[in-house]
Amino acid sequence: MAQVGTVKTDILIVGGGAAGMAAAAAASSSGVSVTVADDREIPGGVLNQCVHSGFGLGRYGKEMTGPEYADEEFRRFDESSAIYMPGCRVLSLFPDKTALVSSTDGLSRISFDECILAAGCMERSLWSLPVSGTRPEGVYTAGEAQEMIELGGFDIGSRIFILGSGDIGQIMARRFVQLGKTVVCMAEQNDHIGGMKRNQEECIRAYDIPVLLNSTVTEIHGYPALTGVTLHHLDSGKNELIGCDTLITALGLEPDKSLAEGLETADGYPQWLHFCGNADFVHEIADSASAQGEKLGITVAGRILNKRKEV
Repeated sequence: MAQVGTVKTDILIVGGGAAGMAAAAAASSSGVSVTVADDREIPGGVLNQCVHSGFGLGRYGKEMTGPEYADEEFRRFDESSAIYMPGCRVLSLFPDKTALVSSTDGLSRISFDECILAAGCMERSLWSLPVSGTRPEGVYTAGEAQEMIELGGFDIGSRIFILGSGDIGQIMARRFVQLGKTVVCMAEQNDHIGGMKRNQEECIRAYDIPVLLNSTVTEIHGYPALTGVTLHHLDSGKNELIGCDTLITALGLEPDKSLAEGLETADGYPQWLHFCGNADFVHEIADSASAQGEKLGITVAGRILNKRKEV
């Protein structure tokens, strides 16, 4: 790729999801320049694939789907002076307060005074567990499956096994049933189901999803396509072969701080680097991530304005 020019901005925000949009709108209202680099083509992040309701009550006083919530956040963002750079992946951050960015136009540099990381979370995959066997087609994280179904229009499997009982696993279990699929089992290694009580009621109980507690997957079967899994019962020590053609993992989320690697010193991260939304910690609801982003945007813009007063 060809090297192109350097863009200068007061605040660089990495990620255009709920937190990133809220931070950008709030910061730009203070009169500083804000640039949002987003590796997706449209703002909203994972909100655009969350077609279920459960968003907006705390922030807007009404219940919305993910895309509806994203539209409300985008309206505020679009009315601001923040610049949106779609299809731009930030590859690295450097101590001199520059970022290396890749896009269809090539590689470029963004120079900034403050940086907010709002890139969300990473899902733990099946391969983070001590699982043996093959690596066939038909194994997805819950977020991958959701994106493929809701944004890509793909038809995924017919007999679904879900490993993990977190919120997104429960939401996807309900979605598969709505699509006419069979959820053969949801396995959870703990002695209780995870996630919010609301999802337990509206997804698991309302749709009669079979749940096996104190159990986990230890082996994958089939190649090139998945044919089944070995379910290990932790309480009895017994193994059970369960047939399925799709394995969905909902093993939890981890804040994506990968761009901060190499910047940490003995005193912590540089003062110009800030974490926001799920890149800071996993928020139960998007409303909370937006609120945090809004507050941080105002704070970071204030830092810049205070520095200017001191000059």
